[in-house]
Amino acid sequence: MTDRTSPDSTPPDEGSPSDGSPDSSSPDSSSPDTGSPDNGAPPRKLLIGAAVLATALAVAVGAIGMFARGGDEGAGPAAHDGSDDDGPLPVVSIPAPEADTDECRQIIEAAPEALTSSGEQLERRELAEPAPEATAAWGGNDEAVVLRCGLERPPELTRTATLRQINGVQWLHVPGEGSATWYAVDRPAYLAVTVPDGTGTGPLQRISDLADAELRQVPLTF
Repeated sequence: MTDRTSPDSTPPDEGSPSDGSPDSSSPDSSSPDTGSPDNGAPPRKLLIGAAVLATALAVAVGAIGMFARGGDEGAGPAAHDGSDDDGPLPVVSIPAPEADTDECRQIIEAAPEALTSSGEQLERRELAEPAPEATAAWGGNDEAVVLRCGLERPPELTRTATLRQINGVQWLHVPGEGSATWYAVDRPAYLAVTVPDGTGTGPLQRISDLADAELRQVPLTF
C-alpha cells in the first residue's frame, strides 16, 4: 500500500510522519466529499461539539476549584497553578457502537502513559465519570489529545477522499474549529484522534505506531 503525504503542521523537532510520497490510495486526490451518506455515522460537528463541551466542562471545574481556594481565610485570591489538570478530565461521549470489541479494549489497554508533542510531555489523564468506553486522553484540560475507538465510519470517508499514511496506518484528516480529528480507516475498528490546533505530530505518530502494532490492517470500506 502506497505511503501518503504527511500532515502539514509537522514541527521541526519531530520530523515528518511519512516519507513525503504523493497520495495514491484513492481514485483521485480531490478534497473529501462533504456530503453525508446515510450510514448513521457521527457528523464532524458532533466531534467538534464534544471537544468544545469537554473544554467548557474542564474550565468550569477549574473555576469552581479556584473560587473554593479563594475562600480560604487569609489566603487572598489564589492563582491557578495547573493542579486542576491532575484531576479527572471530562470527555463527552459520542456514538461508538464497536467500543466494546476486543480490538478497542486491546488498543486502549496498550495506550501509552505519555505522548510527546513538540518536546512537551503530555501525561495520560484519568477520565471523569461517566467516562466514555474505549477512550483515552492526554494533556491539559484546555488542550487534551483524545483517542476514541469503535466509532462508525466517518461520513467524510468517500472514494475521492484524500488519505495520508503515517507509520503504516492510513488516516483521514477532518479539520474543525480549534482542533482536528484524524480517523484511522484501515483497521478492524475505526479510531479517532482529536488534537488541538498547534499540537505537534508526535501524538499522531505514536498512536499510529500503537495501531499498527496492535491492530491488523484491513481493506478500506466505503
